[in-house]
Amino acid sequence: MAPKYYWKGYLKLSLVTCPVAMTPATSESEKVRFHTLNKETGNRVVSRYIDSVTGKPVKDENEAKGYARGENDYVILTEDDLDAVALDTVKTIDIDKFVPADSIEWIYLEKPHYLMPDDAVGNEAFAVIRDAMRADKVFGVSKLVMGRRERAVVLEPRGEGIVLWTLRFGDEVRPEENYFEEIDEQADPDLIPLVQQLIKKKTARWSPDMVSDPIQESLLKIIAEKKKALKPRKAAKGKAAEAAPKSNVVSIMDALRKSVEADLKGRKSG
Repeated sequence: MAPKYYWKGYLKLSLVTCPVAMTPATSESEKVRFHTLNKETGNRVVSRYIDSVTGKPVKDENEAKGYARGENDYVILTEDDLDAVALDTVKTIDIDKFVPADSIEWIYLEKPHYLMPDDAVGNEAFAVIRDAMRADKVFGVSKLVMGRRERAVVLEPRGEGIVLWTLRFGDEVRPEENYFEEIDEQADPDLIPLVQQLIKKKTARWSPDMVSDPIQESLLKIIAEKKKALKPRKAAKGKAAEAAPKSNVVSIMDALRKSVEADLKGRKSG
């Protein structure tokens, strides 16, 4: 089964460009999810937007985004207004700098996504960028619009592909010293070897089984038992996949040469 892509666009480094596709590296689709039902009829309960003053349902075409400027006073933004602020990063991951791979604190890493070539023609450009980052032990830093917000992202070479991590904004990370500064107790040096012995006994190779969810497994068993008495329903057909963006790949060697020549000219004229 072909993977479903969350985003399609271009990976760019100077004059080197290649089409790429991205999908979340983690999934919550396996989690047990419940719908709210009417217990008497067995029908689903649906939610609707209701006008807070008139009490009447609001039609889809009348829904709009509003920014509060006072009590019950809003600035209305239309879809055209929101589209007008679209940035280049909506469709392009332009790597503008690199940082040492071990310099990014784990707490800033938010959510991983798998990034891969979306066109056989761009495989070479993708591979060169990936392998060069791996050889220099660096991560690429860029920006990308996700959910109408421009997010800072880092690109980590991983295996044959690249893992793109969204980063938490600086003001979202609380300074650890605010919470750890009151801890001034020093460990008894005679007790440390005893704890180390316990650690050795409990040390094992990492396995995904270590993070299994027993409650989830129990719920799935209950659901499976109840499903035996029900007839399966036909699944609705999904929408056709969107057409992939047109490729604008250039020769990898030509692009690299032009990038280096442009950099050298800039240094001479500087």
